[in-house]
Amino acid sequence: MNETGVVAALAAEARTLGVPRGILVGVSGIGCAGAESTARALIDAGAGALVSFGMAGGLDPALNAGAICVPGEVISADGARFLTAQAWAKRVSASVFGSVAGGKLLTSVQAIASVEDKARVYRDTGAALVDMESLGVARIAALAGVPFIAVRVIVDTAADVLPAAVAAATRDGQVRIGRLIRALARSPADLGAIFQLAHRYRAAIRSLQSVARSGVLVQATLA
Repeated sequence: MNETGVVAALAAEARTLGVPRGILVGVSGIGCAGAESTARALIDAGAGALVSFGMAGGLDPALNAGAICVPGEVISADGARFLTAQAWAKRVSASVFGSVAGGKLLTSVQAIASVEDKARVYRDTGAALVDMESLGVARIAALAGVPFIAVRVIVDTAADVLPAAVAAATRDGQVRIGRLIRALARSPADLGAIFQLAHRYRAAIRSLQSVARSGVLVQATLA
């Protein structure tokens, strides 16, 4: 029980980890149901701690694409709240290059796509960022009595529209090119936003790689 279980929604996120010693990796697909199932499987496989790892949407206008976030708590719109392991979160924040944001991470049941909706959610919840999986991982960690943190990097900022074509193309932890092409055919106006998102995505992947290279996800449970 000394390995870290890392849950990533997308295969591309998981690949940034490489094949490190001391880490069990599961790709859950998008959403809390898959994240819970994957987290439970990692616990059953011997994980003694859990990480929700990957990309997120920015709600705080101060967060740029690629910003690394290690939140102090994960919340939901219906009032659920899970604190992260503070000592572990501080170790992660101190071990990666550059500044690391904290605050609240909102887990949403659906993507928050428009600039207006992001501003409203930021105002109503105070959450700095949003994803669709971390609450599920936090819930399983609490049930299993193991430490939990979330490590998320910003891909779409508070000022970015999340193209509907991207959401339509993403299934089972992969971006399906065929679905993306069909979605773009129905909504060609999304093309410019997709090019911008691709630039943001590259920044986010580089940030995930920097976290992986730090080795701190392993150190927390092996220390």
